[in-house]
Amino acid sequence: MLQLAQKQISKTKAKREAALIASDLRSGVERLGDMIAEAKRIVPFTGAGISTECGIPDFRSPGGIWTRYRPIEFGEFVASQDARDESWRRRFAMEEIFAAARPGRGHRALASLYRAGKIPAVITQNIDNLHQVSGFAAEHVIELHGNTTYARCIGCGQAYQLDWVKRRFIEDGAPNCTVCDEPVKTATISFGQMMPEEEMQRATALSRACDLFIAIGSSLVVWPAAGFPMMAKNAGARLVIINREPTEQDDIADLVIRHDIGETLGPFVGN
Repeated sequence: MLQLAQKQISKTKAKREAALIASDLRSGVERLGDMIAEAKRIVPFTGAGISTECGIPDFRSPGGIWTRYRPIEFGEFVASQDARDESWRRRFAMEEIFAAARPGRGHRALASLYRAGKIPAVITQNIDNLHQVSGFAAEHVIELHGNTTYARCIGCGQAYQLDWVKRRFIEDGAPNCTVCDEPVKTATISFGQMMPEEEMQRATALSRACDLFIAIGSSLVVWPAAGFPMMAKNAGARLVIINREPTEQDDIADLVIRHDIGETLGPFVGN
């Protein structure tokens, strides 16, 4: 009897997975289009996968920066001038990559839906500023992990342009703030650093108020950010996951599309 029940559960789960995972790109795009048309308030949640077609590497995937360099944790950055120097050396080594990047089809599709009034704001794990460049107002981009296109003092919060940091770095290593003399770092959230409270609160409110939540290009393994899709689903929203690789939250999604993000969202550019 128990074995029969287990078999039935397995069959039900298999049918459920077959129903929610798009069998091909065309059917996935069609189903996504229907869901977008029916939704009144869409919240996108973007990870590194949306920016890879723009030339920005996924830090965590094989060949990514974290497979080549040990991450510098926040406490180490604060305590060590050598760590701060190395952190800035790595950032300036990637300067051409970030400077050359332009919004991809995924960014442009979301910007089109934003202009159409379907999307109130975007929640992103990315630090590349491409949502702003694509057409989102800065106040409507909720950056959970910060922004690498400028710098901030970790003490008083004074903002600095990267050109200023680079000049000081070349002259005398990683600089300190001219206001309070605390270290200056990219305006990103490092390992071991507290998540930004205001951004987390805004992301929570958006997730709970939407009727369609679309997770795009995220492995959904970095917490607490990975909790937002589940939060939206529990609040009654439909959940779509667009990612080449399976995620741990696929089984609660209403639609999973395991195809290229640019090809999946490209049809919605300009709509």
